[in-house]
Amino acid sequence: MTLEQLRIFVAVAEQEHVTRAAQTLNLTQSATSTAIAALEERYATKLFDRVGRNIRLTDAGRLFLTEARAVLARSAAAETVLADLAGLKRGSLSLAASQTVGNYWLPPLIHRYQSRFPGIAVRLRIGNTEQVAGWVHDGSADLGFVEGEVDDPALSIAPVAEDELVLVGDGTHGLAELRTLSTDDLKNVPWVVREPGSGTRAIFESALTSHGIARKDVAIALELPSNEAVCAAVQAGAGVALISRLVELRFPAPRRRFFALRNKERYVTRAEQEFDQLISQTHIEPRSKTSG
Repeated sequence: MTLEQLRIFVAVAEQEHVTRAAQTLNLTQSATSTAIAALEERYATKLFDRVGRNIRLTDAGRLFLTEARAVLARSAAAETVLADLAGLKRGSLSLAASQTVGNYWLPPLIHRYQSRFPGIAVRLRIGNTEQVAGWVHDGSADLGFVEGEVDDPALSIAPVAEDELVLVGDGTHGLAELRTLSTDDLKNVPWVVREPGSGTRAIFESALTSHGIARKDVAIALELPSNEAVCAAVQAGAGVALISRLVELRFPAPRRRFFALRNKERYVTRAEQEFDQLISQTHIEPRSKTSG
């Protein structure tokens, strides 16, 4: 079994299609199919079920996928250590961030980092807080940056910046004219919220609790998976949201911190150390007009 066979297997498993996997790997379809067939023949184990033109992992394939990813992650870690010795002339840094951090706060930092270290390839993956924590935990991201609280003993968690949330609406609900909002106001207005797992969603529910309001007592008009979708719905009059300034209402929304996540068991590369150093030397207020 070779690392190349493992890479091919993982690509086919993720794409669930031999041709698409071959294209992502810059291989021919026949070479990709041959590598999978060799694995199955060598270990007398069927890894995929063929259904028409599509393929699906068997139970054995799903178990093997976990181990294959782990082996490739360790191989990548070994390559990273060697690249480290080259004095940051080459290497990679894999970042993951929740939406506000990834779309607004991180890009200027990444630009400055790559200006200093042009040989380091920086990759950024964006998800919600729960997803980012999972990617850092399983090693598919070196560093994660989130807005929500994370409870994972395998991760080191350090605050790196702050963001301010406000209550917003399009002005059609009559709340913008109020000097203060009562508990009944907050219960009766329709809300547009992010999905569970989002840092903004967690802050929203925490803010309700701090004002003595149960989650079941508020009307959720829409639950949406992105900042852009929430803003579009609010602008269309669907409700109000705890996100950013469209029409600010007088409601004491909480500030929140951005957190950096790192797996405690992973080797900390010089590339990561330099990115940490850049953050510690930089006081950048989030440029966001949306929250994630």
